[in-house]
Amino acid sequence: MKFDVKDVGLAKEGKKLIEWAAKDMPVLRLIREQFKKEKTLKGVKLAACLHVTSETANLMITLKEGGADVYLTASNPLSTNDAVAASLVKDYDIPTFAIKGEDNKTYYNHLYSVLDTHPNQTMDDGADLVGLLHTKYKKQISEVIGSTEETTTGVIRLKAMEEKGDLKIPVVAVNDNLTKHLFDNRYGTGQSTVDALMRSTNKLIAGSTFVVCGYGWCGRGVAMRARGMGAQVIICEVDPVKALEAVMDGYLVMPLEKAITQADFVVSVTGGKHIVDEKHLKKAKNGVILAQAGHFDIEINKPALKNLAKKVRRVRPMVDEYDFGTKKIYLVGEGRLVNLAAADGHPASVMDMSFAGQSMAAKYIWEHAKELEPKVYSLPSSIDADIARLKLESKGIAIDSLTKDQKKYLNSWEEGT
Repeated sequence: MKFDVKDVGLAKEGKKLIEWAAKDMPVLRLIREQFKKEKTLKGVKLAACLHVTSETANLMITLKEGGADVYLTASNPLSTNDAVAASLVKDYDIPTFAIKGEDNKTYYNHLYSVLDTHPNQTMDDGADLVGLLHTKYKKQISEVIGSTEETTTGVIRLKAMEEKGDLKIPVVAVNDNLTKHLFDNRYGTGQSTVDALMRSTNKLIAGSTFVVCGYGWCGRGVAMRARGMGAQVIICEVDPVKALEAVMDGYLVMPLEKAITQADFVVSVTGGKHIVDEKHLKKAKNGVILAQAGHFDIEINKPALKNLAKKVRRVRPMVDEYDFGTKKIYLVGEGRLVNLAAADGHPASVMDMSFAGQSMAAKYIWEHAKELEPKVYSLPSSIDADIARLKLESKGIAIDSLTKDQKKYLNSWEEGT
């Protein structure tokens, strides 16, 4: 297949969305101009597995204008914007394989389609392409010089592969960039998750009891925004340090079995499996709304939810009612990444920094492939600092600089009390 999208006729609408997002992506625009001038990625054949959104489209255009031969597929069956996918194909000649709501078989056929092009670099959001290169596409792994990874869940998988000695290619963990996880994970996930819950349910957040499972950067963001909307926020954690941090930040902390008995909303954002399990579902308050903001749809035990329900029906777009007979539980976005399944995902101004990191990571791999070993790398901190500096400049914000004397003091030990 040359491409597989819902309807190429949606391209006109998609192009407007891509252009709208571009207005809030000044850092990526500067990188694009540099890449285009220098043809930084000439010779790269890149297979990307990312959420097919207007922001991702701007990343793909940047890579292509840098000289790369780019192929895109979706990293989640519900995260595709069909109009954007159509525009990428028609207006930008970027082969795209993504249809919102595609079934599991189609999802994997799309993954196969981009790998069948024999890429020499990959770009992942969840490590699905890297996973296939180490299983079904083992014969091609020698052709791939490296990959980049966008999200926490993918980095967890990759580090597990590295620890077991199974990782055969170098990977740059873009998620570990400070300009990614401090901003995308906290401010992007925080706003877009609450936005998705408000759009899909039309419920009032103020005055509700809002449970957040996991207090990593994403969990912090969701908790912050829910509290800002007037909710009483409860944090559920397994890490004692993060739990203590949540307490010090002013949140209630308790086990989920207790929290779910009073919860109006429960959002799991851990990257783990069956965080909201059968025992929690049995104790859940009537009318509780469940959602997850992690990458894969495993944080809520959907098979258990289905087995416990006597009847299931869709009551609003992207909201399913599970009727237990004695109570009802509502699942948003089919238990998938809620901010993309039931809303538009992160704002473009946040993805600007994340995708600036992806672009620079692709360049880094291309230029340093011979030096890189099969392990998980972080992008050099100097590149991270450059991204932050460009973002500040785009906002018209200036900061101070150290003087020569200050630098000397910070790099010496002789001058004491």
